[in-house]
Amino acid sequence: MWVYEKKLQYPVRVDTTNPALAAMILEQFGGGDGELSAGIRYLTQRYSMPTNEAKGILTDIGTEELAHWEIIGTLAWKLVKNASIDQIKGTPFEAHFVSHGRNPFPHDASGVPWTATFIQAKEDPIANLHEDMAAEQKARATYEAIIKVSDDPGVNEALAFLREREIVHFQRFGETLRIVQEFQDSKKFF
Repeated sequence: MWVYEKKLQYPVRVDTTNPALAAMILEQFGGGDGELSAGIRYLTQRYSMPTNEAKGILTDIGTEELAHWEIIGTLAWKLVKNASIDQIKGTPFEAHFVSHGRNPFPHDASGVPWTATFIQAKEDPIANLHEDMAAEQKARATYEAIIKVSDDPGVNEALAFLREREIVHFQRFGETLRIVQEFQDSKKFF
């Protein structure tokens, strides 16, 4: 069980109303390389980790990813909450609006809904950790792409924070991979 502190891990400041940017940010809300996918992936994979330390790391990062999902949802909401229908029409957010209004919904920037097929969990902890490292790099690259198309300084600050966390998670998964490999080698796993 965890204690939930009712504040975002990083404060969200949005300086503009920008439905098009909100649509791009939804990539990280419900896309295959987004925060929801990461959180569920790691919290599912934790069970096959052979050490308590490795289980703990996946649990810690998985729950942090859910906190990042909350940040992304807040960004998307703040970018559209005051948007008029005229500001929404003709933007990539328009199709989202037809189905969900201004409320964030887990789908990618193209409108493809989140699905469990975005994640994988094998009984093989080495395979899982390699996938996790790749997922963190893909998320980092996505944040960099969104920052390039964003002209909102407040949004960019939050996205830069999330990008840096992806780098830290990549490093932690690399450490965990070494721990698991050493454990398996000591047990003559192969």
